[in-house]
Amino acid sequence: MELTRRFLRQACSCLVASAIAMSLAQVRGDEGMWLFNDLPTKQLKEKYGFEPTAEWANHVMRSSVRFNSGGSASFVSSTGLVLTNHHVGADTLYKVSTPEHNYHRDGFYAKTHEEEIKAPDLELNQLISIEDVTDRVNAAIKPEMSAKEAVMARRAAMSEIERTSLEQTKLRSNVVTLFGGARYHLYRYKKYTDVRLVFAPEAAIAFFGGDADNFEYPRYDLDICIFRVYEDGKPAHIDHFLEISKEGVKDGELIFVSGNPGSTQRIYTAGALAYQRDVALPYSLNRLRRREVLLQQFGFEGVEQERRARDDLFGVQNSRKALSGRLEGLQDPSFFAKKRQDETALLARLAQDPKLQSNAEAWKKVEEVCIRRAELIRQTADLSSQLYGIASNIVFLVSEDKKPDGERLREYQKSNRESLLQQLLSPAPVFPDLEQTLLADSLASLAETRGGDDELVQKALAGKGPGSRAADLVGGTKLGDVAARKALIDGGLAAVEASTDPMIQLARQMEPEARRLRGIREEMGEVERQAYAKIADSIFAIQGTGTYPDATFTLRLSYGVIKGYEESGKSIPPWTTLGGAFEHEKAHGGREPWQLPPRWRDSQSRLNLDTPFNSVSTADIIGGNSGSPVINRAGQFVGIIFDGNIQSLTGDFIYTDKEARAVSVDSRAIIEALKKIYDASALADELGS
Repeated sequence: MELTRRFLRQACSCLVASAIAMSLAQVRGDEGMWLFNDLPTKQLKEKYGFEPTAEWANHVMRSSVRFNSGGSASFVSSTGLVLTNHHVGADTLYKVSTPEHNYHRDGFYAKTHEEEIKAPDLELNQLISIEDVTDRVNAAIKPEMSAKEAVMARRAAMSEIERTSLEQTKLRSNVVTLFGGARYHLYRYKKYTDVRLVFAPEAAIAFFGGDADNFEYPRYDLDICIFRVYEDGKPAHIDHFLEISKEGVKDGELIFVSGNPGSTQRIYTAGALAYQRDVALPYSLNRLRRREVLLQQFGFEGVEQERRARDDLFGVQNSRKALSGRLEGLQDPSFFAKKRQDETALLARLAQDPKLQSNAEAWKKVEEVCIRRAELIRQTADLSSQLYGIASNIVFLVSEDKKPDGERLREYQKSNRESLLQQLLSPAPVFPDLEQTLLADSLASLAETRGGDDELVQKALAGKGPGSRAADLVGGTKLGDVAARKALIDGGLAAVEASTDPMIQLARQMEPEARRLRGIREEMGEVERQAYAKIADSIFAIQGTGTYPDATFTLRLSYGVIKGYEESGKSIPPWTTLGGAFEHEKAHGGREPWQLPPRWRDSQSRLNLDTPFNSVSTADIIGGNSGSPVINRAGQFVGIIFDGNIQSLTGDFIYTDKEARAVSVDSRAIIEALKKIYDASALADELGS
């Protein structure tokens, strides 16, 4: 379930990201990724005898944190401590590491504030408020508008709402599309950009069992990482944070998960899911497999090369396994039979209602878009490399800056500009050898996809093979220097047009086609948006509005119970223990990736080996929930989500609690490890205080 920023990019849901995600059937069991301004209070009270108050919900909401790089977290002290997963913090761990100090592999602990390491480009978001702005957005769209005109009008309306909110509140302001366009909410966030690393365990225990155990259970992982947010050069004072429970959880206990699930597609029509099954997912998987082999081969060249490629490789492997699980779920004929049955039943209901009959056309619109997407999927103007990404963003940025804010592409509008600049001007290291390898492969892939005689391919290669061209581009660019990037941004369009930097020149050559393809896909997205809005209206009319929207990498609350399950006739317990980690190592002969760090073996005699380590629950989660706090009725921190089992990988499309489980690290294991393994009692005592 680990979903870092790379997975968010690569997972590639090729349909509109904001398509609604409620099931065509009624919500089942503990299903749901609920909005904080529309919690399922009735269901919770009837089933569990618990009714969250407004104060409880506000406290949990403001105690929750979003990693803008991809992932979730929570405040766990009044002194700015933030607890997330090791794999969510991995991007920063790699960026602050050096050949002499590999903090991702070996771990890190700052015993004083002075020793805490500042992250070069990390932004954390704390949700402050949610406002329904549906009427304001919809007022801009007229029935007579074409899809292109509607895209521009909607973009302008959302931009104006965000700009006004930012000016009035000074908070990051984003309009979020919900229910496929049936609802629009304005989310306001407080941003923290001075974020410092406090603690990380070794990768060997954070990802114990490696790729072989990924998405499996039982698990024995201390997948945690601790940061601290600062304001005005001092640890920030946090009013809302989660107290750490010393008692943990019990079997059958009600728990909540507050996090930022990435995306789900539970409302997709049968035709849309068939497109995912037959076109989009196989295409994405082939690209991931190619990149996985490339990064593995690069890592074989030496210890330093392995370190440089490890973060990318982890993201690719995780994505490949996650998408494989999704594809396997879609290839189950029984899933499609149930999907078509539900769809047929809903359409039959629509046919009986004169007011809703016309909404049936929405299903045909979605299918038409899927056909067009299949035709376009191999048309690309993208190249994958850090330096090229910087160049492309600069080229787009200076052009978009010339337009009124409401006409700019969303990521270049004023409401997003500060966050974008933080990424573009990041002092994080760039590795030329890795860049050259990635860019060469990306150029080769472009030629294979579009054909060697394609005009854009000819421009990109400039008469050379992919390897030679990549060597020239990486060797000749100055974009590895932050000052060079800043000079181009400050100089605006004139500076970019006059630039002789080869990477900038390549990005300028690719820009027209990239814009053309983006325009086509945005227009298709608008058709889809309007179609899914009608589907949403149909379901609202027939089933009511007591449901939840699609995951949109915005804060949601899920709930469930701590509960084991049956697998192949075997009873799987709800939690593992610290002692089980040593047994798991022994069962695999102590070889990698089942090799505990030396300090774990040295500390074994001091540990309470019966301490619960990892646990499973029926909470409804998906990628992006990594790092989400697990919370009890009292609003206390009892664990942290870090994965789902293999049976949960179909959660993009359907929720089930038969075998699918969310996997978390127990709060008791965190405290035990900090005190008895890492000599971090002071940090353990600070948690929750």
